[in-house]
Amino acid sequence: MMKLIMNFEVSKGYETWKKAFLANEPMRQRHNINLLAYGHADDNENNVYSVIEIPAMEVMQDMLKDPDMVTLRENAGVILETQSMIKLVE
Repeated sequence: MMKLIMNFEVSKGYETWKKAFLANEPMRQRHNINLLAYGHADDNENNVYSVIEIPAMEVMQDMLKDPDMVTLRENAGVILETQSMIKLVE
């Protein structure tokens, strides 16, 4: 398993993103992705972070291509161009 920190901006506000993100738990479970933490920067609620644990990068890439995930991210206001990922080294 590997841990990733994801960071991105949202356009519809943190609460809108959070509601959609938490509702997405069944999809994360289907892909064996564990949510470890999430939140926003102290000085900017639209700068969002999440920490997840995934079995392999391919699993994450497959989930991100899922049409339901694409719709969810759009509805949550994720600005895709701002997304970055950091793989944590153990």
